Amino acid sequence: MSPSTIRLRRAWFQIHKWIGILLAALIIPLSLSGAALVWHDWLDEQVNPQRYSEVSAPLLAPSAYTASANKLLKPGERIASVSFPDGTGSVQVSVSKAAEGGGRPQRSWIWLDPKTAEPIERAGMNEGIVRVLHSLHGSLMVPGVGRQIVGWIGVAMLLSSLTGLWLWWPLKGSVTRGLRWDRRPDFNSNLHHLGGFWIALPLAVLSATGVWISFPAAFNQFSVAPQAAGGPGGPGAMALPLMLPRQSVDQAASAAQVAGNGRITNIAWPTDKKREWTVIVKGKGAPTGVKVQDLDASTKLSPPKPETVARTMRRIHDGTGMPLVWQMIIFVGGILPAILAVTGILMWLRTRRRRDKYRRAAAFAESEALAS
Repeated sequence: MSPSTIRLRRAWFQIHKWIGILLAALIIPLSLSGAALVWHDWLDEQVNPQRYSEVSAPLLAPSAYTASANKLLKPGERIASVSFPDGTGSVQVSVSKAAEGGGRPQRSWIWLDPKTAEPIERAGMNEGIVRVLHSLHGSLMVPGVGRQIVGWIGVAMLLSSLTGLWLWWPLKGSVTRGLRWDRRPDFNSNLHHLGGFWIALPLAVLSATGVWISFPAAFNQFSVAPQAAGGPGGPGAMALPLMLPRQSVDQAASAAQVAGNGRITNIAWPTDKKREWTVIVKGKGAPTGVKVQDLDASTKLSPPKPETVARTMRRIHDGTGMPLVWQMIIFVGGILPAILAVTGILMWLRTRRRRDKYRRAAAFAESEALAS
């Protein structure tokens, strides 16, 4: 190995080491929360079983649920949407309220019994352990700049995974030598080297997609379709649902059901920026979006939204709609970085103790030599 290669390897080792040491306290909660959120629906059902009762009776008219939800509204709140379960779950009503001083509207959720429309629970958008995990993973629960902080941590993890793969590569012998468990004399080092190798490339993918999600403006130019008006940062982000739309929710649902020919799964209210109902109807094929004009109840089928690069990146990152094998890889990709951060710190402390021991021994030998 040439001297320049040795110097480069030492430099990358220092970068890899200090990324793990300095960012361990942030990497561990990010990784573990990401692993948990792979099973978001299952976790929510375990934490909130009251929201997931079996539905055996026919659903009531949409107005029955909105009337029940209206009784729980606080001053200034408006119903934004209502979602209906598919076999298991509650009717979920989304509530919106204008934020003081502008900004995104405040959101809350109300869960209703699908058989009786009786309220089950009400919670804010960021309340509950699952929402806390989302907030922790998406922004470290830091308001304002949290998502950017997570994005730069993703850059560091991408660099760490790639440098770790290079540092794993055996200096002598074949590549298969690197797959041996006993490359190092202690358990932590062997676990770090072997676990780091197997997770390096998946972790690089998860880190890169996480960076994309954290900095969408920097990557929008690569998207197949422009960002929708109602998306983050779009002109529809500040829209509020109408408090008194012209069409009732039952009228909008009836018109959409005729046009879409299926079962309604979601109804979104018209807003002060777009006076049309958006109804999702599920038939034999893929769900169909139906736009119902609030002025005259005329309908128009919405073409399916194209799969943008941004959406694909998010699905790769969180596993939504992906094969079970990839979801398992994401789960392990959340557990292992936390373990690697701990084992890396233990390896560093072990090296420091060994160096201190050698220094003390050398100092003692030197003092003995001077005394003699």
